[in-house]
Amino acid sequence: MSTARHPYEDLIAHLTRTSPLGPGEAARVVADVLSYFSESTEEYVRRRHGELKSKGFTNDESFPRIAAELRSRRVAAPELSLRQLRRIVYG
Repeated sequence: MSTARHPYEDLIAHLTRTSPLGPGEAARVVADVLSYFSESTEEYVRRRHGELKSKGFTNDESFPRIAAELRSRRVAAPELSLRQLRRIVYG
């Protein structure tokens, strides 16, 4: 009987050694982080625009902020103009 190996087993083991997380919790953290970084540029822009809008930011404040955030993402998104960001949100 063979057990399937988790693709990030080494990372999960590292987290359980270096933090108070148990194996199940560490696996969930890894899954959450992978999900966060697998978000497409369009999904990220829409999500962040909604978050900023709910905090009272105007479009004139939101789009430059989102453009700056995209440049610092772990997997850098392509450089998008403010107009392109607006088109992602509003079509």
